[in-house]
Formats: sequence, C-alpha cells, structure tokens
Amino acid sequence: MDAKLQLRVQRYGWDAAASVYHDDWSDQLKTAQDTLLELATLQPRQKVLETACGTGMVTLRAAREVGASGSVFATDLSAKMVNAVAEHCMQANLSNVTVARMGAEALDVGNNAFDVALCSLGLMYVPDPCTALAEMERAVRPGGKVVATVWGERQNCGWADIFPIVDARVASEVCPLFFASGAPGRLRSDFESANMVDIHETRQSEILQFENADNLCRAMMLGGPVALAVKRFDTSVMSDVRSEFLNSVANHRNDDGSYSIPGEFVTVCATIPD
Repeated sequence: MDAKLQLRVQRYGWDAAASVYHDDWSDQLKTAQDTLLELATLQPRQKVLETACGTGMVTLRAAREVGASGSVFATDLSAKMVNAVAEHCMQANLSNVTVARMGAEALDVGNNAFDVALCSLGLMYVPDPCTALAEMERAVRPGGKVVATVWGERQNCGWADIFPIVDARVASEVCPLFFASGAPGRLRSDFESANMVDIHETRQSEILQFENADNLCRAMMLGGPVALAVKRFDTSVMSDVRSEFLNSVANHRNDDGSYSIPGEFVTVCATIPD
C-alpha cells in the first residue's frame, strides 16, 4: 500500500476506534505497558516524548511518574485520539501534558529536546518503523532512552484471524505488515538501524481476558485496527464477521462464557549514544 494512503487509513481508522479503545483495551494492555514503563525508568523532572499515544493509557502514567516538574508531549496521528488524551488529563488534573496531532515519521520537535521517548503499540501501524525510530532518536538527548512495545508474532496472538476475516469482506489492507515488527529480532534490528546502543529486548506472553463474546467483539471489531473497515459493513455482514471471528477463538472460550486469549508483546529499550 502507498505510504500516504496507509497513513490516511490509520488516521481515520483510529478516529473510528477512539470512543471504544480506552475502556475496552485498558485492562488487556496493562501488563505490556507495565514493562515499557519499567524499562523507561522515568524520573521526576524528565521531559518525555510519546508517539502514537492513543487515548493516553501510557501518557497518564508517564505524567504521574515525571511529576509536576516534568512534562509529557503526547502525539498521535488521530485527532480524536489526542482529543481523548486531553480530556483524560483534564479529568485526572494533570497539567504537565501537551498533546498534538502528529505522525511518528515526521515529528515537529527539536533535536535532543527530550530525556525519554516512548511508543506503546504504535510501530505496527507506521509505514516505515525505522524512520519513526530515527525520529525518536533525533528528539532524545545523548544518554537518554527510547522504549517501544509492539505486538509479537502472529502465531502467538490468538485473536489474529480478525484481519483475514475482515479483509475477506473488504480490501482494507488496514494493517498489511501488522506482525512484522514482532518477528524474532526485527524490532531490535530496527533500533540498531537508528544507531542506538545498549539495546535490550523483552518478549512476554500474556493472556487477554474478555468478559463475554460481546465484550470481545466490541474490542476487536470496533475498538481496534479494523474499526474503519467494519464501519462499512451492513448488519448482515457484521453478523457474519462476528460469527466467523468467534469461531476462530472458540478454543479460548471458558465454561462461563468469558474468553482467555493468548497474546504476545515485544518491548525494546535502548540508549542514545553520546
């Protein structure tokens, strides 16, 4: 897919998912976000850059860790996502967060302007992850850190069939290379290409818990990367997609109707050389 078209699809796709994403994914993604923030070792007074911030799940936690004397500059391609971050920060009485609609491959920030750069589950959607990492490297001072998390290998993510199921109905190409960054050594290699050092990779397996089929389908179909494509479905097609997807995860259904679906995350932390 042409890079400009892919970015347009991502922008409007996450606009479509913004109202669902925060509530339906916060619990499932927390353990991956825990790892990212543990590796970032944020300190009071630090300046943090976050790309692909989504609705602010990591943003709010980072803002609390750096305190009122620190700051977080949170960016995302989706206007509705950054608006959601601003709203969540206002509700949480956090005044040390600035938000901006900005693509990860072209950050309108100065060189060496931040102590740490974070990207939680965003590089899978970027046409060129290496360019995004190079932008984060440029924005962080020597000795500072860059930390990014992506989904792992497709075979280790039990929900992955949602992509071919949706694409069989509409040629969305919403995430043509979604699992590429999660391949063994791939994210680490991308960090090396961005000239970072002291690179550390963590791969973690988790079980994503969903209360019931409705909760699962809402998260996967309306609050995730296929949300824009799903909006084009009529009631009949939506029902077919739901049935086929639930069949694809049937072996992860528990006796009480809840779902325990495996997922994998990869987090890489690196340092900007002097």
